[in-house]
Amino acid sequence: MSGADRDLVAALRAELASVEPARPCDRAAEAAGLGTAVVRGDRPALARLMVRLLREDGAQGIRRATARAFDWDHAADHCRAAYLRGRFLVRGSLSVTSGRYHLEFVVPTAEAPVLAARLAAVGLPAGVRMRRGRGVVTWKSGDSIGTFLRWVGAGPSLLELESRQVSRSVRGDLNRLLNAESANLDRIAAAAARQLAAIAVLDADGRLADQPDPVRAVAALRRGTPEASLSELATDLGMPRGRVQRALGRIEALALHAADMPSDPRRRAEWHAVARRPAPPRVGRPVA
Repeated sequence: MSGADRDLVAALRAELASVEPARPCDRAAEAAGLGTAVVRGDRPALARLMVRLLREDGAQGIRRATARAFDWDHAADHCRAAYLRGRFLVRGSLSVTSGRYHLEFVVPTAEAPVLAARLAAVGLPAGVRMRRGRGVVTWKSGDSIGTFLRWVGAGPSLLELESRQVSRSVRGDLNRLLNAESANLDRIAAAAARQLAAIAVLDADGRLADQPDPVRAVAALRRGTPEASLSELATDLGMPRGRVQRALGRIEALALHAADMPSDPRRRAEWHAVARRPAPPRVGRPVA
């Protein structure tokens, strides 16, 4: 994960930790999600959140909420979101690698299937696996991760993260299109070189003049526009593309076989050399 992405993920966590639940029940739910976990020193926003919740009015039972099980089945959706926000802050992690999201909760083994079932109940099914004696509940779908983070309260940081994801996707698509177009131009250039050499062989030994009118018309246009594709040749001649392709194939096939009349060895050797020569590799420059 790049430094910029790491900073953005840290900003997103800080944004979630700074959410101020308006309802007492949401504050209690978030405290239950935080539990009694020990806060690492590199997460000051989470430490401030836990201190803030524990300093709430004791009548709301915030301190007791951190030590008791959350009643998911009878909780409202806003309480569930607050609970999951607290769970993510203490047990979750988000990484962005090569433009792909990966979000996971690392929880006790017994909690993993329960948490996965709760997420599936709100339309966010997640994978469950065991790793080093801990349960891991994970998403790799950008849509699911974005939906979850938006539901638990992420705002500007999530928008920036999604904006970067879209930019990476657009750059990747553009690079693929440029590479495909470059490869297509290489194929056109290599085919045109073979066809021009074959036309030169047939013209030198007089066989081109004996070909049907459509074949001679295709040969003449290929000589005049060596950079044109088959579709462009067909459009200019008013012929079906398949007919143009067959005419050029006929020209190449005739150039491969000796005619009854004498031919120019130098022209024939030139055609064979061009026909065997692979197209030069074209290295596309990635879009910045």
